[in-house]
Amino acid sequence: MDLRKIQQNLMKPQPLFIGEQNAFRSAVVVPLVKKEDGWHILFEVRSSKMRKQPGDISFPGGQIDDSDETVVAAAIRETYEELGVSVDDIHVIQQLPPLIMSSTFVVYPTVAIIPNQTSYTVSKDEVDEIFTVPLNWLLQHEPYMHLVAMQPQPNEDFPYEKVANGRDYQWRARSMEEWFYEYEGKTVWGLTARILKYFIDQVKE
Repeated sequence: MDLRKIQQNLMKPQPLFIGEQNAFRSAVVVPLVKKEDGWHILFEVRSSKMRKQPGDISFPGGQIDDSDETVVAAAIRETYEELGVSVDDIHVIQQLPPLIMSSTFVVYPTVAIIPNQTSYTVSKDEVDEIFTVPLNWLLQHEPYMHLVAMQPQPNEDFPYEKVANGRDYQWRARSMEEWFYEYEGKTVWGLTARILKYFIDQVKE
């Protein structure tokens, strides 16, 4: 292969990060709702029937399907499926940077306005309840943070003989920040809190 061919191949559209095309890819909407006292952010309480994170608080969203044209389209589709909000009534404001948890898991958030309804046609299989938090409250209240130690643990069949220092190899441990928002008995944490904190920080700036 000559240099020109190498350059041509490298000029093709590249993924956001190495491994993106094989990662579990999820899209969420950060939903803004206009109420009498100002803007609110809507949250879902995940159904207790869910296999993953039952009872956790999240934004509307889910796995990106092959049929979704874009990550934003996936987020809008999931919002429609979970809340029953018409696609035409979801007005996108801005796509946020993706949250890359690892090379195998990435979340693509999009900020959008959805209508303020007295009730939503929620998917009972996915959502137990919904609630909103005033944006002004979030702007005035700082979340708190706890560190979670992350230590790599190779499987038993890991080929230590192929690695310098073998079983004495010094794996790089790290700490992960977990942020928490408390509002009227509800706790927002995990991926949702990370995305929320980024959004709030950007709005403050």
